Parts: sequence; structure tokens; C-alpha cells
Amino acid sequence: MNIVLCVTGSIAATESIKLARELRRRGVDVTCFMSDDACKIIHPNAMEFATGEKVITELSGEIEHVKFSQKDLILVAPATANVISKFAYKIADNPINSLLITAYGYKTPILFVPSMHDSMYKAVASNIEKLKKEGINFVKPRIEESKAKFPKIEDIVLKSLRTIGTNKDFTGKKVLISLGGTYEAIDPIRGISNKSSGKMGLALAKEAFIRGADLKLIRGKVDVDIPKSFDTIFTESSKEMNDKTKELVSEYDIFIATAAVSDFAPIEKENSKISSSFDLSLEFKPTEKIIKQIKDINPKIFLIGFKAEYNIPEVDMIKLAKKQIKNVGTDLVVANDVSIKGCGFGSDDNEVILVDDDIFKIKISSKEEIAKAIFDRIFELISK
Repeated sequence: MNIVLCVTGSIAATESIKLARELRRRGVDVTCFMSDDACKIIHPNAMEFATGEKVITELSGEIEHVKFSQKDLILVAPATANVISKFAYKIADNPINSLLITAYGYKTPILFVPSMHDSMYKAVASNIEKLKKEGINFVKPRIEESKAKFPKIEDIVLKSLRTIGTNKDFTGKKVLISLGGTYEAIDPIRGISNKSSGKMGLALAKEAFIRGADLKLIRGKVDVDIPKSFDTIFTESSKEMNDKTKELVSEYDIFIATAAVSDFAPIEKENSKISSSFDLSLEFKPTEKIIKQIKDINPKIFLIGFKAEYNIPEVDMIKLAKKQIKNVGTDLVVANDVSIKGCGFGSDDNEVILVDDDIFKIKISSKEEIAKAIFDRIFELISK
């Protein structure tokens, strides 16, 4: 993949160095255009270091605005009110706007990341809407301290990869993912939970987003940052997560149940803090098994279940996965043994077995690589 990163004269230009480095970590080749005002904020040498390529600050006989106009994406980050407004009316009085207009003529994808004072952002709102109607993409800024601030780097990278769309095989598919752990309150300040971090669910969400899916998340307690660009609903208890799932699942084509929903909840919740001065005994009741109801609510949905076990033989884990397929109606089960070193809750890696009519074992890999393999398998199955 090849991205042209255009850096304009916002103080957020300092973040563009990090953005370029992160894009390169994702295997993207980056070429940088810088405006005169951007060069007053950061030196072109910094961007040359970040991209590994010579920075373009002016046009020459090599007609750089044409030479680089048909790359996979033109990313303007940060984008000032000036560059947005000039492009809205196709004014080409500098290298960046000349590149943008040429790229627009070639139908090259363009993505703007506005960064300016909030009053300026409001003032150019009509120009932004005009460009959106022309098919130009935008990443929403963070509105804080009366400023439209640069979003998190991860949000920009994800939107860039989605916009490029080298693999958009889930475009038009509505994907619902539950992730994280649930929390069952004992009293107003105490409760029981589990060690689920949400990392696997987030990796799957990112993969779905990049591949073009219409994505929604139902999240419980997580130890990861959920990108602002994701449509996310927060739930706390197993009841809240189950109720929200039942409410939404009929609208979706695919449901991936990665959340570690509590199997038990206290029979009674105290309305005030339980005193620590005496012994405590609690009684629990089983919680609702929502995954068993999914196919009753939406018989056509493609359902992916997760089966986490602890220190059992692979053959037994596969049997349990097949039992879930038979009893629940899951179309694909992702089974794993959390006792394996480096593959427990909260780890960055995992080792899983994909179980449907066939069985595929994925040796210890990053959760991002596993997410890709899972979506590859889902695509194979829904395309049959």
C-alpha cells in the first residue's frame, strides 16, 4: 500500500511524525507533502526520517502533483480550514491543493483529518459537507477545550486502511461483536467479574472495520482503548449485555460472541456497602445463556462462538466446541486453552482451533493475525 501524507500548518503537524511511523509499521509506504506553514512547525527532516522518503515542499519539473496523484490514498493530516476550503472550490495555488485536485480527477481516495480551533471547524462545516457529498472522506476530530483536536493515531490508521479497501469482502455486511467481561454487583461498590481484557474482540472489530463491515460493538469491562470511530454500546452486567444483544441481533448478518459473560450472578444485591467486620457468604444463580437464543431470534445470522477452556486435551476441547455447535447452533467455534503460556486472558497472542465441519489449528500468533484468519474462514463459509 502507498499513501501520500499531506501535512499542513496546524500545530497538530507534530503528531504527523507519529502517524507516519505507525503507517510504516503497518507495512504502508508513505510519501510526504508539506505546506510552507507546516515547515514552520516541524522541519521537513523530521518527516523524511519518519517516512524514509524525501519530503516534497514545492513542485518541480517532475510534476510531483501528477506523479503521486494515483497512489492508494491521499491523507491530509492535519487538515486546516485553509486546505479544506480551497479544495472545496478546487483552488490549486500550492503543491498540496494541486495534488488534491489532480487526485480527485483520477478518483483517488482522499481522507481529511481536520485539526483547528472549534470556531473555525464550525465555520468550514458547509465546505466539509460539500466535500462529503463529492465522496471525500473525513475522520472526526476530538472536540476538547474549544478545539477540534487531532484524533488518536489508531483511529486515523484504521480509517485510512478502510478507505483504501484492498480487501473489502465484508462491505454491506452488518457485523455485531460482543467483547470484554461482565460485572455482577454484590453491593454498590463491590462485585464479581473475570479476567477478560477485550483484546481478541477488539482485534476482530478492527479487522471487520478495515474489511468494510457495518460494525457495532457491545462492550463490557475491557482493558483496551476502543477507537472513537467504532459504534459502541457500553454494558456492565450480564443482564444488560444479554438484553442489548437480544434487542439488536435481529438486524445483523454476523454475530461474534467474544464477550466473557458471567455464568453466575448473586441472588441478591445489597443496597448499601456490606460491612467487612463479619464473615460473608453469598448465594449465586445461573445467568441467562444468551448465545442459545441467537438463532431463535435471527435464524439466518452467521453465529461465531468462543470456547475458552483450561488445561484440557485438544481432543476434548474440539468435542466441547462441536457440542456447542449442536446445542447452540453456532456456525463456527473458536476454541482455546487459556492455560497455555502466553495465551491467557489479557495476552497479546493466542493459540486457537477453528471448529465447524472442518478443524483448523492456528499456532501461537498475534491476536491480529488470528482475527484475519477468523474473518477469512467466515468469508469462506458464508460464500458457499
